[in-house]
Amino acid sequence: MAAQLEAFVSSVLNLSGEGNFAKLCEEINKYLDILKRNVGNLHTVLATLDPQLHALGVLAVLNTKYSAPASAGVDFETLFSQTQLFFTTCNGEQVRFATDNYAFLAHAFTQALVEREQPLRGISTLLSALAKIQLHPGQLTSIHADICQLCLLSKNLKPALPLLDTDITEISQESGQFEAINFLCYYYYGGMIYAAQKNWNRAAYFFEVAITTPSMAVSHVVLESYKKHILVSLILHGKVPVLPKYTSPVVSRFIKPISQSYIELSNACLTNNPSEVRTTIDKHTETFVTDKNLGLAKQVLASLYRKNIQRLTKTFLTLSLADIARRVHLNSPEEAEKYVQNMIEDGEIYASISKKDGMVSFNDNPEKYDNPEVLRKIDTQLRECMALDEKLRSMEQEISVNTQFVQKSLGSRGEDDDVAFGSK
Repeated sequence: MAAQLEAFVSSVLNLSGEGNFAKLCEEINKYLDILKRNVGNLHTVLATLDPQLHALGVLAVLNTKYSAPASAGVDFETLFSQTQLFFTTCNGEQVRFATDNYAFLAHAFTQALVEREQPLRGISTLLSALAKIQLHPGQLTSIHADICQLCLLSKNLKPALPLLDTDITEISQESGQFEAINFLCYYYYGGMIYAAQKNWNRAAYFFEVAITTPSMAVSHVVLESYKKHILVSLILHGKVPVLPKYTSPVVSRFIKPISQSYIELSNACLTNNPSEVRTTIDKHTETFVTDKNLGLAKQVLASLYRKNIQRLTKTFLTLSLADIARRVHLNSPEEAEKYVQNMIEDGEIYASISKKDGMVSFNDNPEKYDNPEVLRKIDTQLRECMALDEKLRSMEQEISVNTQFVQKSLGSRGEDDDVAFGSK
């Protein structure tokens, strides 16, 4: 081992033993150039250091290996095993002194797997990495987006759901390196995962968060979120809700003109005419295929049939399958039966189909809301509301004593006073 690398190892061993991790971070920064010049010998450094005892030193070495040029000849399988071992065994208290470098390693690990088309291999490893760095389940880190990306690419969505189902109440600063793109990608990927699970409510919420994130320009992620938000909203509501008032003006002003195909589809849905909706989808098929949204667009059409059937339940007590097919513009009674049966199974309508005469009888909701399961759900929701109220009070208290907030408030108040009494 070169003398300079020996000095690096010595610093890591000594300062780690003393527990002086802040000083160790400073020392490691001084050795980064030396590590880069000795990429070929870093395996000897890793053999000397223990990820549990010397996490910051191992982290610096692994980041150097990921940053090395292809000409350095770093073997990926070896690097993968080293990264996997580090994320599963490293000391969480130590790496929290270098959350930015820790996140960089997670991003580099993710990118390497994406480039090799091996996303499934990294999901469990990144979940372990997240557990080491996250202070509580409601804290968002940039690793969240990496996990969601790998889950989407591997079509293995379930590992991401516990993360997505947890409401975010705090964002990890990662030494100032947490960027807007990390936030946007988490909500964009999350919306895509929920859409794939047909959880339309959560999908619409996640896309809306991405769209309404404060911005000075329309990013590609925001644009794609807007397009998918339109489609999901049409599936969910049959129309597109107005964006909240706190949406950045630049988004409201420029996003619609570059999403005309989707605006046309939303206008077609307002007619409740499946033929017009189908014509619009056919007209813009190339756009939907390019945006990888054709599947969602087709589900918009299917949801329109279902909504039209739901409207019939408010007018009729019984209808034949032939009448239903005619009224909602389906091709045959058999297709109408398929739709009605699926809607009954999904709890969208309460009805029964007579096989004898092909009549459908629409019924009222049989639920009396008087069983223990209903009481349990109410109790759970009340507890969630109480916890949310407590969290909001805590956040309000933190904001009220925040120096920047106080200065901003006093500055605004001074401006208001000048306007009210006249500045001299």
